Amino acid sequence: MNPTSLIPTESANLFFPLILLLPLLFILLLTHHTSTKKQPPLPPGPSPWPIVGNLFQLGKTPHIALANLAKVHGPLMLLKIGTRPLIVGSSPEAAREILKTHNRSLSGRSISHTIRIKGSKLHNLQLVLHDECNDKWRRVKSIYKTEFFSAKVLESQVEMRERKIRELVRYIGLKEDGQVRAVKIKEVVTFTAINIVSCALVSRDFVDLEGRGVGEGLMENVRRFAESAAKPQLGDMFGVLSWWDLQGMYKELMGIFGRVCGIWVGMVEEKRDRQDGALGGRDFADALIQSGFSDDQINALFMELFSAGIESTSATTEWALTELMRNPESMEKLREELSKEITGDIIKESDLPNLPYLDACLKETLRLHPPGPLLLPHRAIEECQVMGYTIPKDSQILVNMWAIARDPKLWDDPLSFKPERFLSTGMDYMGTDFEYFPFGSGRRFCPGQPLASRVVPVIIASLIHNFDWVLPGNIDPAQINMTDKLDMTMLKQEPLCAIPVSRRETMKL
Repeated sequence: MNPTSLIPTESANLFFPLILLLPLLFILLLTHHTSTKKQPPLPPGPSPWPIVGNLFQLGKTPHIALANLAKVHGPLMLLKIGTRPLIVGSSPEAAREILKTHNRSLSGRSISHTIRIKGSKLHNLQLVLHDECNDKWRRVKSIYKTEFFSAKVLESQVEMRERKIRELVRYIGLKEDGQVRAVKIKEVVTFTAINIVSCALVSRDFVDLEGRGVGEGLMENVRRFAESAAKPQLGDMFGVLSWWDLQGMYKELMGIFGRVCGIWVGMVEEKRDRQDGALGGRDFADALIQSGFSDDQINALFMELFSAGIESTSATTEWALTELMRNPESMEKLREELSKEITGDIIKESDLPNLPYLDACLKETLRLHPPGPLLLPHRAIEECQVMGYTIPKDSQILVNMWAIARDPKLWDDPLSFKPERFLSTGMDYMGTDFEYFPFGSGRRFCPGQPLASRVVPVIIASLIHNFDWVLPGNIDPAQINMTDKLDMTMLKQEPLCAIPVSRRETMKL
């Protein structure tokens, strides 16, 4: 008897296709079971302590501590700050996956609960303090890109920036003739940078080169704000406490914020009342008012620009001059280039394309002394996999650019100042090479790069072209203490104080 004759025809039509599908169903079930069972593990890392996690292992120089931990635990590691996971990438491969491959998933910003408190005058108002790259964030980024950092706007302000740098050089030349000859490099560059930004914002100087004026104490308050915001907060370490400001930090921050904003609120109000643009040209405040930004939004953006743009400019200039003083061969090569390409005393922004060694000196300074050695903390807006490891949602993410830039596997003689390494590499500041990205990369790339790459090299070149620099007591520059400290940016622990000796007649304004 034919066995199939025992099976009704309709059932046979269903039975045989099912038999054929069984192997496929078995494979699908096995695959599902395996994928569920074998989810990629969390990254390796040091064992956390009870309650505080790995907090005390970071110390006062977390970029160095994390670089040392990465040598033990690998280029992608997991730490705990209280109960919150902290993921740290310390290799070009890790940086590429965090900042490019998984750019969207890891593009959130890790923001302290003291800033996120209800009614905050900063949360989701500044570019850097937006939780996610949403429409509000895009609006802020767009106004920065079109009205502050665009090529058209920057070109319209060239004369102002060059004038401020000439004032700096003239001031230093006058100091040479005075009783107090030594110059605190970072301090005088800070005052110059404040006025470059304030003129772009409201068309006014805030301070003179002694720090006196309506903006007196501005940077001290900005630093105090950053220091307070950076203090470990219980609400950040333990999610269950995130809705309470148990340490009273928000009140302290808003007190400082109010004092800083008091510098410009009257100027902005005058512009609102006038509503016809700034006299002599349209500045950033005019653009914001005409675009419908509120006073709270303007205050938040002004605070962001002073916080991000001033200290990084003055610190990078100080590091560059220090490295050049310690490396006389590099100093001489730079001076030869300047003497060849520059006619007279004045360095202009239009000269920069003809000064490749100056550009290499700046790049090498930023490699060794990046203003943000760990970039700004990112946040995982969703779970994802990086380098074969699971990154939990809401993890804080850091990229140790400082460690990558000093890795002997990537850089020849990485601890030495060698600008020549950048003369033939083609590396730029744009965040496309993950061995070198001082301005970050991806969606959170620093929007201030176009301005910084104009201002900082002109300041450095002007100081080198117009002055020789010697240390008080004729100390050998090789003895300068190069220890750094992490504040708002990476600073010299001992500020550079040097005596200028004019190489040419003091400039006349």
